Amino acid sequence: MKTLALILARGGSKGIPRKNIRLLAGKPLIAWSIQAALNCPQIDSVVVSTDDEEIAQISRTWGAQVPFMRPAELALDSSPSMDAILHALDQLPWFDTILVLQPTSPLRTTADIIACLNFAFTQQANAVVSVCEPANSPYWMYKLGADCRLSKLMDTNDISRRQDLPDVYALNGALYFAQTSWLRRTQSFLTHETVGFVMPADKSIDIDTPLDWKIAELLLSESS
Repeated sequence: MKTLALILARGGSKGIPRKNIRLLAGKPLIAWSIQAALNCPQIDSVVVSTDDEEIAQISRTWGAQVPFMRPAELALDSSPSMDAILHALDQLPWFDTILVLQPTSPLRTTADIIACLNFAFTQQANAVVSVCEPANSPYWMYKLGADCRLSKLMDTNDISRRQDLPDVYALNGALYFAQTSWLRRTQSFLTHETVGFVMPADKSIDIDTPLDWKIAELLLSESS
């Protein structure tokens, strides 16, 4: 059983320019994911898929392999991530399982990766994705109509206390695992067969905005 850790890192990023290689708590953002994967004994290869030569060079410096460059048409703002994943699997067809790591999840640790892989194998799952409890429950969310009147997103008329709300989970973007043959067939990590791996909220920050960056930097600085 050979497991590939694949890190997707295209050069273009609008919210935070060049964020994948920008220094976060003393390291390039992508280095946090590379190091976490390299320290996992269940992973056979750590590969970065990128269209950007500078990202490729920095990734190699931190220990990842970059055996191919991603075609430009798979690195557009509108390009689905799955197309880049399937492209990587075409270049590396000998792997049995794949774990996709977004570089924007720097608080995900080697221990989280090991726990996720052990969970996947114990569950004999075709696919596992990481989730966390959201800060705000959708059961207490509202839609805003054209006249600015509020209407409930979900029916919760019989729930008045937070502790009575059903447990809900949101994708946190940190870990996407699948059997490669299954993924080629489904072309999605999310089907009725997918199993959820629960992570704590403080490890689930997905950096998309400058505020996310500041929070992640604070947490990483405190933990080092």
